[in-house]
Amino acid sequence: MRVVPYAPPRGGKVLVVNAGSSSLKLSVLGAADEILADLTIDPWDGEPDHDEMRRFLGGLSNLDAAGHRVVHGGSRFTAATLIDDKVTAAIADLTDLAPLHQPRALAGIRAAQAALPGLPQVACFDTAFHAGLPPAAARYALPEDWTERFGLRRYGFHGLSHQYASRRCADMLGPKASRRVVTCHLGAGSSLAAVLDGVSVDTTMGFTPLEGLVMATRCGNVDPGLLVWLLRHGGLSLDDVSRGIEYAAGLAGLATLPDGSGDMREVRAAADAGRASARLAIDVHAHRLRQGIASMAAAMDGLDALVFTGGIGEHQPQVRAEAAAGLGFLGVAIDLVRNVETTGGDAEISARASRVRTLVVTAREDVEIARQVRAALGLSAATPDSRH
Repeated sequence: MRVVPYAPPRGGKVLVVNAGSSSLKLSVLGAADEILADLTIDPWDGEPDHDEMRRFLGGLSNLDAAGHRVVHGGSRFTAATLIDDKVTAAIADLTDLAPLHQPRALAGIRAAQAALPGLPQVACFDTAFHAGLPPAAARYALPEDWTERFGLRRYGFHGLSHQYASRRCADMLGPKASRRVVTCHLGAGSSLAAVLDGVSVDTTMGFTPLEGLVMATRCGNVDPGLLVWLLRHGGLSLDDVSRGIEYAAGLAGLATLPDGSGDMREVRAAADAGRASARLAIDVHAHRLRQGIASMAAAMDGLDALVFTGGIGEHQPQVRAEAAAGLGFLGVAIDLVRNVETTGGDAEISARASRVRTLVVTAREDVEIARQVRAALGLSAATPDSRH
């Protein structure tokens, strides 16, 4: 089956700043989204005056703009937004909703502003792709006064990745075969999105990134009554519960490896070596993944294409096979040989007679950020009078 090469629109030269909870990725994308320079700092101390970052930024020239990944935009930011003092203050105000990520994004913004004064800087939000979720998908069944007082809703995350993956799916398959798409961003943090005609209509993460799938150290869906019980009767403090469901649950909590790892590669190796708890972790992960994909398909009244992306989605064919094995009723069937051979790069892994097309797509949040920056600033081509 033929894979269509990626052919991005031409646009300005953009610096992309992707600040994670423990790492920083910097890249410069040219007019055709080719990578002209890049740097990964892992671990990153989260400081805007980090020496390696400062040297990299100081050596850049002829840029048209910078784009920053910001995890949480709340209800205010529903599209890429030109950064000014009011925008940075509003991003800081959302720190309680994403305490690991918002301060890092702000540090990246401050560093780029200091090194490249006057360069237009644009914030691109992971929540923005899901901002238009239908009320039935966005609303929690909670007391109305809570919802109104605290602005409670399902925000969703990984939007930049889901948006790129669904767009790439349309490039590869054409519009007819990509109307109803489930995108699977699988990594240390994982989420699914139901994308109907290019628009997110449901997703698995909610008010915080804890909702949804089993992840490396995050629990995913649990009975809220269980958490209340632990607080009332289990002798655990609020901090105990908060740390446990964020850092010690998920694959790590199920597999109970000696080093406490929730890395799927290590969990799978332990399962292959006969560790029963690691096998259970893999089985629970696969069960919740199949369950989630089916629920996303239900939100669109069916499924045309299934897309795997992210570190696990791209590089672990066993996870893709485990998911597909329970989705035959939806029309999903993969070519097992092609699946095993695909461990990176954009490819189709559908079985020949499958009603649903299954793809593996390389995660390119940098390309999606650059595209949104150009759209926000009206950059249709590399400008000859760039200031930096």
